[in-house]
Amino acid sequence: MAETKRKVYCQNADAAALLAKYPEQWEAAPWPAQFTSVESAGSVILGDQPTVFSDAVRQAVAENRARLIYVLSAGDTGLPGAASGIPVFCFLAAPLQAAVAHSAVRSAFDNLELARRQAQLTQELAAARYEIDEMNVIGIALSTAPSTAVLLELILQKSREITDSDAGSLYLAEESESGEKRLRFKLAQNDSLQVPFAEFTIPINASSIAGYVALKGEPLHSEDVYKIPESEPYKFNADFDRKVGYRTMSMLVVPMKNPQGEIIGVVQLINCKRDQKATINSQNADAIVIPYPENRQALVSSLASQAAVAIENNRLYDSIQSLFEGFVKASVTAIESRDPTTSGHSFRVADLTVGFAEAVDRADTPNFRLISFSRAEMKEIRYASLLHDFGKVGVREEVLVKADKLYPLQAKLVSERFDFVRKAAQHEHSERRLNYLLEKGREEYLARHGEFEGELRDKLKELDEFYKFVMQCNKPTVLPEGDFRRLSELAAMEFLDWAGTPRTLLNQDEVRLLSIPKGSLDDSERKEIESHVTHTYNFLSKIPWTKELKNIPLIARGHHEKLNGTGYPNKLNEAEIPVQTRMMTISDIFDALTASDRPYKKALPTEKALDILKMEAGHKLIDNQLFELFVEGQIFKKSLDWKPSAS
Repeated sequence: MAETKRKVYCQNADAAALLAKYPEQWEAAPWPAQFTSVESAGSVILGDQPTVFSDAVRQAVAENRARLIYVLSAGDTGLPGAASGIPVFCFLAAPLQAAVAHSAVRSAFDNLELARRQAQLTQELAAARYEIDEMNVIGIALSTAPSTAVLLELILQKSREITDSDAGSLYLAEESESGEKRLRFKLAQNDSLQVPFAEFTIPINASSIAGYVALKGEPLHSEDVYKIPESEPYKFNADFDRKVGYRTMSMLVVPMKNPQGEIIGVVQLINCKRDQKATINSQNADAIVIPYPENRQALVSSLASQAAVAIENNRLYDSIQSLFEGFVKASVTAIESRDPTTSGHSFRVADLTVGFAEAVDRADTPNFRLISFSRAEMKEIRYASLLHDFGKVGVREEVLVKADKLYPLQAKLVSERFDFVRKAAQHEHSERRLNYLLEKGREEYLARHGEFEGELRDKLKELDEFYKFVMQCNKPTVLPEGDFRRLSELAAMEFLDWAGTPRTLLNQDEVRLLSIPKGSLDDSERKEIESHVTHTYNFLSKIPWTKELKNIPLIARGHHEKLNGTGYPNKLNEAEIPVQTRMMTISDIFDALTASDRPYKKALPTEKALDILKMEAGHKLIDNQLFELFVEGQIFKKSLDWKPSAS
């Protein structure tokens, strides 16, 4: 291939004469009186006088547009002072040799070409580094997008930014219930006008541009969508342009493929612009819009691959979240199904505690100004609250659902025992009356008939009152109350069974249970119920929680602890109980007091429940500052207004 002629400026006449022998390789340029500029890039200057070192030559050499060869005269012993610090390519000594001069000039031109190539490669390398850095930044942004909606916005926005696109749209692949594969229009962006948006679907086939790209799995670039050849199966729909006065011209459509090669969506970029700030309409598109450069096409394809992975990861994360949510709800439902009387308690406590945390987060008082909860911490609070009673799965069902102080079978035996004694009293009284009638005669018997009736009536009334008292004792109370001394009297009362064996109206175990001052559980049963906290902690500790949810076991385990160290199971003191747990404790107690689904008590009025909580706060059992916020912020209403979700 013939070389392009380049200019050689010769100040030295001998050099000019020698180099004139090679006109086919370069062109001898006349020596100017003074260099004010170098006329062409790619020039060699041969000089033997300091006048050659002008500012124009210095600049040309610095910018790799020229190379300077200095010819030393016979008397020169070194570089002239005026040339000190000048980047001279090489020195030639007089008298000049044709071959030497030719070789030096050729080397100078080669050096210029290498410098030009190096500059080009440096520029390309810088551009590549910039693109890599941009892709890394974009990749990080995509991987940290908090939701699918934000992720899709980011994908389209970044795709438009790196291609200088005026507009764009994004489609996601889906499958209908009938198995038909289609694209759903999920997002549109446009810098030139407001775009009306509504989701719709299109089939994955060759009729539309997006459908064609999804079908083929290859990028498609059109310099002008209005000039798509008739031979192509896909067509451009110009309805949008006509409605809003826009002009779609160049278009780059890229499929988003996951690592398995499946098409999960399509990015459609519209109108690559010369000037990013320009606004496009139907009149000026020709002057503003250009085709998409090839390097931009490759970059978008790379970004689309990243986007596909990000979308897949986001979908996987959403699926895991949904799976875990389902597991938590199923777990809570399973626990509460063992004790239907507490149905909804865990969900209400979760709603109360999350609402409580939001109120603390907003509070600007000195007590709460430094306390705040991130989204992850709010999620942690919610899950801990939902699962705080999971350990009840390890408690015997008969204890868990114990409504009264006596178990149902015990209460039935007591009832049957009183029925037997009542009938025995009636039978015994009937025998006495008959014997008296036979012994004394009818007239004397009738004279005492009213007395006999009164004795029986008094006896039965006494038994009924005793039974009524027993049944009253059997009903648990929220607060310690009741005088159970009469139970000892009843325990001492005897009757004869069918075999004539003396028996007591109440046995010692029944008296012990009926004498429980508060609630329906004795000490051993209470300890078994209290063990649910330990079961909860042990169960939750076995779950491999993510870093953001690692505190769930610790938050859940303390909901029965008291600030003064009298709670259970670990008797933690105030400093050892997290604020999340303190909020849950207040929520748990309030719901237990006001819930209408507890078998051992009626629902307390809100005012009464708050009074009990206030009393507990006064005794350093619960956090008083949190309780005041609970009341002032009316957080308790979340429980009162609670309704089961449709799901």
